[in-house]
Amino acid sequence: QVWLVESGGGLVQAGDSLRLSCAASGRILSTFAMGWFRQVPGKEREFVSAISGNGVNTYYAESVKGRFTVSKDNIKNTMYLQMNSLKPEDTAVYFCAAKPRDRVYVVVTKEKYYYWGQGTQVTVSS
Repeated sequence: QVWLVESGGGLVQAGDSLRLSCAASGRILSTFAMGWFRQVPGKEREFVSAISGNGVNTYYAESVKGRFTVSKDNIKNTMYLQMNSLKPEDTAVYFCAAKPRDRVYVVVTKEKYYYWGQGTQVTVSS
């Protein structure tokens, strides 16, 4: 079992930055592929970014490429999402997710993830 807890969300203005954290407990994240997803009311949860278990490989949605950076500290068992140049359309609840036994590959499909956090709200005002 893995427990994931997101933090770092908040209310910011367009152009500002935020760093989200996803702290894991229960298992060692170096063997887990992890991802960030976001969701607004009435819409499907959408992929934002993913990182492989070893932290080497990353992948981003086109909408955030060049603005967001995902990283992973396997010693602290924590994943991060650095979000720069935020836009009002980035407003959503952000979730982190983990999938075991994936050290090398990134996972972009939400159905393949086993564990999810409760989410943290990010609101970007114009």
